[in-house]
Amino acid sequence: MHLSEIAGRTPDKPAIVMSDDGRITTFAELDRRSRGISGWLRRQGLRPEDHIALLMDNRPEFLEVAWGAQRSGLYYTPVNWHLTEDETAYVTGDSGARVLFTSERLAGLAARVVSRSPALSTAVLVGGAHDGFTRYEQVLGSADSDPIADEVEGVYFFYSSGTTGMPKGIRPGHGFPPFGTGLTIDHLMASAFGFTGDSVYLCPAPLYHAAPIGWSLGAQRNGGTVVLMERFDPLECLRAIERHRVTHVQFVPTMFVRMLKLPREQRLAFDLSSLEVVVHAAAPCPVEVKEQMIDWLGPKVLEFYAGSEGGGMTTITSPEWLAHPGSVGRPALGALHIVGDDGAELPAGEVGTIYFEGGGAFVYHNDPDKTAQAYNDRGWSTLGDLGRVDEEGYLYLADRRTDLIISGGVNIYPAEVEEALIMHSAVADVAVIGVPDPEMGQSVRAVVQPAAGQRPDDELAQRLLGHCRAKLAGFKLPRSIVFVEELPRLPTGKLLRRRVREEHGA
Repeated sequence: MHLSEIAGRTPDKPAIVMSDDGRITTFAELDRRSRGISGWLRRQGLRPEDHIALLMDNRPEFLEVAWGAQRSGLYYTPVNWHLTEDETAYVTGDSGARVLFTSERLAGLAARVVSRSPALSTAVLVGGAHDGFTRYEQVLGSADSDPIADEVEGVYFFYSSGTTGMPKGIRPGHGFPPFGTGLTIDHLMASAFGFTGDSVYLCPAPLYHAAPIGWSLGAQRNGGTVVLMERFDPLECLRAIERHRVTHVQFVPTMFVRMLKLPREQRLAFDLSSLEVVVHAAAPCPVEVKEQMIDWLGPKVLEFYAGSEGGGMTTITSPEWLAHPGSVGRPALGALHIVGDDGAELPAGEVGTIYFEGGGAFVYHNDPDKTAQAYNDRGWSTLGDLGRVDEEGYLYLADRRTDLIISGGVNIYPAEVEEALIMHSAVADVAVIGVPDPEMGQSVRAVVQPAAGQRPDDELAQRLLGHCRAKLAGFKLPRSIVFVEELPRLPTGKLLRRRVREEHGA
């Protein structure tokens, strides 16, 4: 799993292909440039366990810089450029990053962040020239591309999406072994997801998120090619799969919905036969949506449940899921426990907090209280999600504890109500929240983005309520429906539920 060894075996093989224009970065080029960046960082005085940040759109240089940090033993934080300026500056400063890499498109934001981040000693700009920035070409041109003698494995250092407050840094447990050892996910991708040197992995999501960057680097670690989309578009995604003969791709459920809502003739116009594994994660997937994806693509859909914290992981194949619809699988990393409010482990079928035992360790950077809350007295860790297991040990997600709606003393899970609405032809997107209710404590509110051509009026609200009555118990029905032009989602498809609550939770 040493990049230089892969480049030595297959120097001219594409390591990165841009899906839109076909630009190629070979393994030899990726290896040479990442060694140059690594040497340059060392000459800036950075040593293992120091920190850099990347504020950059999807482009080959993102992966070049990540590899430079990876082989330098550094922590590197991909910064979500859809955050507010305050949040972006907070992440950069809180991480302790000493060097910031950015791109021309984000140069204005980067300049303002640099002015607010005294710990930054240098800012490097890809694809342009601005006062106060070192040009990326200068970094590559001035660097000795010979590897440093004591290459050490670095590791990504992610921040939460900021959906429930200021983003929090997640420092993984990492021993900084010799470069070439690989990370846990690199090995798991080969053993559990079938990645080989022949794999072609499509990355349709922003590289600043955990799975896109982690799986892109992991695909290359296994000798495979990464096809990188600048941004997700359902039609262009299908075109990329056909054009580049993609074998592995990773989606979130929102992407599934957008592809399924394409006209049937468009969906079926592409040759998708190269696909071997279609991975999805990051949010609960409605049963109807997943059934349609398996019907369309075949039993190639493989789901995992995990978090950026790396405390544990479950996986489930299509045949397993068809036998256990709605499940996110059984443990692939760590042992699974469902725990009640009293700290006792619950039996099969009962909903409680999901804990993992024996997975990866982590701490929340500069937040010992939050770290302590993530672990129980037995050392098991949790992301705060709720779920249950069946008699065979398959996990079913309920919701995050912070999203739970308690109405008249009864627990209602927003994901279940959203699932009932999302595939309705009149619905483009939906979020369900709890709102104050003088009698019941909380009541269910559906915030709906109507599909194109639908009039957001009382007649549509009644149609949707009628649709829900056929799918949900009476106490779970929305008591109010609010229509919006667009719901706030990150490009990954993750819902900014905090913002929905702020705007529509009164």
